[in-house]
Amino acid sequence: MARIEQKVRDLVSEDAEMEAVVRTVLDHADDGEVKWVDVREDLSSGQWGRLIETGVLVDGDAGFRLAAPEATRDALENGEAETTTSTTTTSSSDDDESSWSKWDKGAAVVSIALFAGYSWAPMRNVIGNGMNVFLGPLNTALPFYAVVMILAVVTGLYSTILQANLMDSEKMGAYQEKMQEIQEKRKEAKERGDDEALDRIQDEQMEAMGDQMGMFKEQFRPMVWIMFLTIPVFLWMYWGVGIGANATPIFDLEPLVLPFAGERAWTDQVLGPIQVWIVWYFLCSMGFTQIIRKGLNINISPTGS
Repeated sequence: MARIEQKVRDLVSEDAEMEAVVRTVLDHADDGEVKWVDVREDLSSGQWGRLIETGVLVDGDAGFRLAAPEATRDALENGEAETTTSTTTTSSSDDDESSWSKWDKGAAVVSIALFAGYSWAPMRNVIGNGMNVFLGPLNTALPFYAVVMILAVVTGLYSTILQANLMDSEKMGAYQEKMQEIQEKRKEAKERGDDEALDRIQDEQMEAMGDQMGMFKEQFRPMVWIMFLTIPVFLWMYWGVGIGANATPIFDLEPLVLPFAGERAWTDQVLGPIQVWIVWYFLCSMGFTQIIRKGLNINISPTGS
């Protein structure tokens, strides 16, 4: 019943004329049932169809019946002010939660700037030497393949934690549910041949574009911080292995034995232009990241509200 009450409130908040429509249906409902012939002088076929597609009206014995008459009446009597306040509060809350802080924006700018290190040797050398202060002793103590494994574990750990804490999976699930609901309403309206409903749904889809942008922002926010922390690690490997024009290896590297590929040098290409060092990193990263998510019981997939 609470669900029907909320649907009626949503209808009225989206279209003020729907309040009179719902009241008309309530007035003509005998034992909760109403026929189109009884109300067609007071409302349009599109408005009638909208009550059906939202589930306020469902199939009855002799026509249609109100799914929850009391909840429908309650929504009209005391729900309008509450709905307006709730909508305003929710919208404000969504804007606050989806908006990036100055730190997020700063991390995005720095991350984009760091990409220059892949093609500009001076920046790559500066970052490589700086990261080597921390990673050099580890590289001296362990074989390079083991160092890459450790880096894959560390990057997988903070990537998972950042995604779990900076991305609202419930909100993303709500975005997806809303888009799915719009698609279902559009399909039902097409089957009924209700052009008026299709026009409203088209407007609703255009409004939902803002939700899609919010969903994109939710997804990209943790990626900014992941890139901010991971690009220097990649540039250190890039610098140490000796990738790029006129670059020379800094590390003393022994060949790596890969499954199905055999013994390969770290700069050999094994998957098209992709070299051994990055293939090894991604193999380790994908495997350890799954273990970390299972171990910490972290789910970053969108969930329904």
